[in-house]
Amino acid sequence: QENSERNNSKTKYIFFIVVNEFCERFSYYGMRAVLVLYFKYFLRWDEDFATTIYHTFVALCYLTPILGAIVADSWLGKFKTIVYLSIVYAVGQVVMAVSAIQDITDANKDGTPDNMTLHVALSMLGLFLIALGTGGIKPCVAAFGGDQFEDHQEKQRSTFFSIFYLSINAGSLISTLITPILRAQTCGIHIQQECYPLAFGVPAALMVVALIVFIVGSPMYNRNPPQGNIIVKVCKCIGFAVKNRFRHRSSQYPKREHWMDWAEEKYNKLLIAQVKMALKVLFLYIPLPMFWALFDQQGSRWTFQATTMNGNFGAITIQPDQMQTVNPILILILVPVMDTLIYPLISKCFNFTPLRRITVGMFLAALAFVAAALLQIQIDETLPDFPSSTESQVKFINMVNRDLQIEADNETISLKGFGFDDITSKPEKGENAIRVLNGFGSVLNVTVRDKVFNFTSNMSEYLSVSHGKAEFMIKDNRESCVYTQELGFGSSYTLIIPSTFTFGERCSENIKAVMDMKPNSVHMAWQIIQYFLMTTGEVVFSVTGLEFSYSQAPSNMKSVLQAGWLLTVAVGNIIVLIVAEAATLEDQWAEYILFASLLVLVCITFAIMAYFYTYTDPTKIEAQFDKMEPEEKEKRKNFDMPRKGSAESHKEDRGSSDSSSDDECTKQTKI
Repeated sequence: QENSERNNSKTKYIFFIVVNEFCERFSYYGMRAVLVLYFKYFLRWDEDFATTIYHTFVALCYLTPILGAIVADSWLGKFKTIVYLSIVYAVGQVVMAVSAIQDITDANKDGTPDNMTLHVALSMLGLFLIALGTGGIKPCVAAFGGDQFEDHQEKQRSTFFSIFYLSINAGSLISTLITPILRAQTCGIHIQQECYPLAFGVPAALMVVALIVFIVGSPMYNRNPPQGNIIVKVCKCIGFAVKNRFRHRSSQYPKREHWMDWAEEKYNKLLIAQVKMALKVLFLYIPLPMFWALFDQQGSRWTFQATTMNGNFGAITIQPDQMQTVNPILILILVPVMDTLIYPLISKCFNFTPLRRITVGMFLAALAFVAAALLQIQIDETLPDFPSSTESQVKFINMVNRDLQIEADNETISLKGFGFDDITSKPEKGENAIRVLNGFGSVLNVTVRDKVFNFTSNMSEYLSVSHGKAEFMIKDNRESCVYTQELGFGSSYTLIIPSTFTFGERCSENIKAVMDMKPNSVHMAWQIIQYFLMTTGEVVFSVTGLEFSYSQAPSNMKSVLQAGWLLTVAVGNIIVLIVAEAATLEDQWAEYILFASLLVLVCITFAIMAYFYTYTDPTKIEAQFDKMEPEEKEKRKNFDMPRKGSAESHKEDRGSSDSSSDDECTKQTKI
């Protein structure tokens, strides 16, 4: 009964940690889902620069976990690190939401911020704080949850990590579905525009909730004091080996079997052997960043691609940034399918080793970008061909009731009459650019969905009208006429009201709609192919990669490999921003092919490295050194180098990572 009560109490405060993780993941992925569109449409950055900043932010999010782990294990402890950095995180989300409020600098009330520098500065400050916060708590929350269980509660700990992983995917799935809907709402004091403050504000509120929920459970938590960080110890061991080898580079000193053996003067052989095993796995990580370079473009290049497509799914309209939801949905489907069906079937044919799985995962990601390139080619065929800087475009609009023929030779054509600026780019956000040419001969008032067309002479300015059935109300001082036009995504029309126009029941028949630009005809559903290939690659690559790493790592080196794995994600995003800035490819499909080709090349390199890799059993190797331990201690008593007591040093070497942190990362591929 006492154990039952203890388990019930533990369930209650584990609930606080799980809810905290759900809210934090909702906050992060919700903000990130709309980020590139915020850069493009609010801050008015071009797609290349928006992609660069986006991947710089993601890279920073995966660099800061190393700092968070060191601070938690060496100084503050996990609980204080989570609380302090969550405050930083929440402040960053609030700053991000404030940066998206155009009214704070819109002095002339035209809907456009007058001081864009302030909005950019606030955005960059907010993103920096978010990266510091989310990265800093990333290695701490799961480990802190594992700390709540005792050594004999392995089953309960495993259940916790399963629920914890579910909360991560649930937060990711729900946020990437809801936040784009919030962004698509209109808000504003002076001018109603897309509501980025709401899209960023809800994740900010969820982060505040996450912090409050976590603090509420604090009286019930088990808090282990900081015991030193194994990453720091490993770095010191490697640094000493390098320096010692450099000091003994003369040929008079005998060579040693491995360069890490030069650390034997200060560190025991068990730690050195553990570092060797970890370095052996980390060496295989070198080609892996290229996979993440492609994978994380789902939130940048693929989202931009979706803005030029048709998002009409019957009665439902899918926002471009909502397509990212396909990834977490497919993960929840594919993970059990792979484990229970695909892998067992393949294993009956040949030995599908972990390294072979990783190779296949990279190849599938390359195929996903080939699919994206083929889709981009189809999209480009539907896009208008705008004149270059050395070309001009002339458009003739026939407003008479008979056919006209215009002939031109190499002579310069002189035209007299009114000149109007034509549209020079594809309408943004899937909107439709509509203008009205009034040839009626008298002033007319034309509106659509409460928007009023402003006329310059007899041609109005362009108005952005969303897709669907649009009713245009045409009025003079006495009568009115309703003209209906079905609008798609990204089209442009000129509505011509001819001189023969008359009000009445059949007035709309006199109005002619001239299509200046075709609507987006390629459907967003075609992106599901590339998302399926990429997500399948992620499941095969990421889950297998983590499982392989931990099977090949010593018992106290799990956090070292976790840091190395996160570092590959950061480097992958750095590769994207380098290519986005350095590549001079004019066509987006060519860039997709470039990334796919690079990943295939890396895939071949990794396959060669994997071929020469020899699997090891870290447990057996550590057991061998455990037998040698008494001799090692006796031998080290004769060393003149001052150091801590042998027993204490050995405890640090073997016990710097508790059992709760051994399995935590295998449950968190979405983190």
